[in-house]
Amino acid sequence: MRLSEAHRTAIREVVREAAGAKAQVRIFGSRLDDEGRGSDLDLLVELDEAATNPAWLVATIEARITRRTGGRGVDVVLAAPNLRRSPVHEVALREGIVL
Repeated sequence: MRLSEAHRTAIREVVREAAGAKAQVRIFGSRLDDEGRGSDLDLLVELDEAATNPAWLVATIEARITRRTGGRGVDVVLAAPNLRRSPVHEVALREGIVL
């Protein structure tokens, strides 16, 4: 995984601050390839409870992580009981690694 421990910690902190202590975050996609270069962070944030304003939550998490990781691009996919799942959710759950 091409992600420093400091960045992992920052991501976990941002997700917990924005989404609550029970939120879980997984990294998936090209950042899992140790041989790759560059690319943005693909994250799945999982909630146990319904998301009341999912677009705002995603935007908040992306912006805060971007700032905490020195401008790195971030794409967040949100999973919550009240949101429909798509194929990207299944890929993230199957291949992602919990941070």
